[in-house]
Amino acid sequence: MTEVYAFLAALTAQILAMSVLYPSWFTRYCRMQVSSIPAERLAQVFPGVDTQGASERFLTVYRALNALIVVLGLALLAWLYRYMQRPDWADGPVETLAAGYFVVQVLPLGLILWVVIRLNLTLVKRLLERKRRAVLERRGVFDFVSPFSVFLAGLAYLLFVALVVYIEAHPFAGFAGYLNIGIVTFLYALNASVVYATVYGKKFNPLETHERRIHRIGLTVRACVYSCIACVVFLSLNFTLVLLDLRRWEPFAQSVFFVVCAFICLMGLAPPPHRPGQGPAPAGD
Repeated sequence: MTEVYAFLAALTAQILAMSVLYPSWFTRYCRMQVSSIPAERLAQVFPGVDTQGASERFLTVYRALNALIVVLGLALLAWLYRYMQRPDWADGPVETLAAGYFVVQVLPLGLILWVVIRLNLTLVKRLLERKRRAVLERRGVFDFVSPFSVFLAGLAYLLFVALVVYIEAHPFAGFAGYLNIGIVTFLYALNASVVYATVYGKKFNPLETHERRIHRIGLTVRACVYSCIACVVFLSLNFTLVLLDLRRWEPFAQSVFFVVCAFICLMGLAPPPHRPGQGPAPAGD
């Protein structure tokens, strides 16, 4: 029963991290972002719009949606607790339900992304004619993430490939073979493209200060690198549990992975360091 209680504890942490802690941090982050832009600047870009009221209404809907997801999570937790008390419980349905719940937890992030994209497109359109002063500086990936982290991500990929090749020689039931390498390669390529676009792409938010942009770039780059490492470690651990005939520990490993993903998401809400005596920077650069 140890693996059952370990999983239930991990699922509880998953509910708290993704649907309680993250919304709380995001609410504070959103309010901080709005307050960092001068009111007259907001009035110029959005004439006649109560931006403070609009943001609070959005946050109310966002928090209500996450509260509903927490209730669903607690109901799922109660049902899984009863199901896993049976001696014949199977890990497959448990993993499917936990993964499906994580997808539901991510849905509010999709709402945030949709709102942010629409808002930034509106800003770009309205500020298109405005001349802006660009801050020119050379940037590279290693300005935002340590070479050791990138090396660790590359080493994790190579070790994962070696593990898949080893298991393919004596595959277990349900093993996807070299398709696993293809999936992880796609994940690495996708994160690499995000890193490249973030570091070398154009400024997406016209009202974002230079300091905040550099801070955001650093958080995005590190999140991409760390997520690659976390994904490879999880898949490798999952395969190892099967090889050791410890399948019933797979739900626990999966929920721990989801908790790690939640904390990687929380990295994106970390505020930039404030220097003593430094006033608010002007919006735009």
